[in-house]
Amino acid sequence: MEIVERRASFGGEQRVIEHHSAVLGCTMRVGVYLPPHWEGRDLPVLTYLSGLTCTEQNVITKGGAQQFCAQHGIILVCPDSSPRGDDVADDEGWDLGKGAGFYLTATEAPWSAHYKMDRYVIEELPALCAAFTNNPARGVTGHSMGGHGAIVLALRHPGHFRSVSAFAPILTPSAVPWGEKAFSAYLGPDRAAWAAYDATELIASSTEKLPILIDQGAADPFLETQLPSGPFLAAAHEAGHPVTYRLQAGYDHSYYFVSTFMGDHVAHHAAALR
Repeated sequence: MEIVERRASFGGEQRVIEHHSAVLGCTMRVGVYLPPHWEGRDLPVLTYLSGLTCTEQNVITKGGAQQFCAQHGIILVCPDSSPRGDDVADDEGWDLGKGAGFYLTATEAPWSAHYKMDRYVIEELPALCAAFTNNPARGVTGHSMGGHGAIVLALRHPGHFRSVSAFAPILTPSAVPWGEKAFSAYLGPDRAAWAAYDATELIASSTEKLPILIDQGAADPFLETQLPSGPFLAAAHEAGHPVTYRLQAGYDHSYYFVSTFMGDHVAHHAAALR
């Protein structure tokens, strides 16, 4: 690991780390916030998964999470949203390719060579975090595509996380344009393969009932077309899976929205990670 950025923040330290990912086959950057007096304390870890077009920079500069992680004694880990590099396949559209990893393992060429963001988060990030803590307590959150990733990874890997939340998540990716485009490219035309990364499909048979906190802006321009919640909430209710869904009047899809409710989300995770 190489530290490429290091800045004081709320009594702790915001770092950006660069490392080679064996899973993705490229160099990756990860934001790591270390709260005050972190050394030797074995603090829990909260992973934040970013949305379409984002890098690790968006949340560490605009999300406002550091102050709350400092208060609760939580290490915040913010990976990039896709593999990067000259050899990594890309697309002209902003919602496919670099910046749009969708937290899945692609099976279709040319994407299958590098696009394995779910494995990266589950397999490699814990090993990276071991440089800072031996605490096995982990939570996961994210925004938009990253909210999709947070919920899906928690449902697909019971026992890996102790808490989960999301901001404006894509809850039914198999039925909305963003998900249909990405899943068609990364996973091919078989919709049965898509179901393995669709939160609405997964929650119906989830074996672990981690309470899920979701905040969604009522003024989000993507709410009706990309972020409908009805099928997911119905499936969760049928399965007896606890979900708190808060529709926040006046808020859109931006980091003004995310930063407003970040404190609530960090507190949600802190309660489970203690």
